[in-house]
Amino acid sequence: MNDTRVVDDRTRNRNRMFLIAIFVMFFGSMLVAGILRFSGWQPEGRRNHGELLDPPGDLRDVVPRLADGGEYRWADEARTWRIVAAPPAGCGTACDALARDLDTVWRLFGKDADRVDLLWICNAEGCMPPADARPRSLHLLDPDPRLRAALPRADAGVGGVPVYVIDPNGFVILRYPPGFDPAGLRADIAKLLKLI
Repeated sequence: MNDTRVVDDRTRNRNRMFLIAIFVMFFGSMLVAGILRFSGWQPEGRRNHGELLDPPGDLRDVVPRLADGGEYRWADEARTWRIVAAPPAGCGTACDALARDLDTVWRLFGKDADRVDLLWICNAEGCMPPADARPRSLHLLDPDPRLRAALPRADAGVGGVPVYVIDPNGFVILRYPPGFDPAGLRADIAKLLKLI
């Protein structure tokens, strides 16, 4: 009779430990997930490489003028994303390097390249992109004070030119500081192209 009580105590203790282990696994994983969530951590695939602008710049009422005299409209039915550079008047080699980087990024979109426009806000000789780095989706825009005002810290570029991403509706949503990694810009826009 004592032997069955010993077996029952062992079984009971083992079952209790098993129940406690299940409890710790379930609630422990919820606790870890909660800590990660509220600390601001995000998986690598969900993180932007550019700075998410909050609130985004609103360009819906601004109609930029093309350098050749036409207008550039934010036609949202085309679902076109825009990469925007607003170089200062005499940026020289920094403009050349940026133009080549943006041309490479645009070409890497492949079949989706037609859904991305490159906007270059400059019509002066010292800030024009070189002729060999002008993809067909490049639009040269005349400088417009309202357009520049919607680009946060556009003139704060020390050592280069910041780049922006504008959504199909005309909202400036991302900013890349001077000297950014073009691969990060490409990755961010590739994710955005899948959304719409």
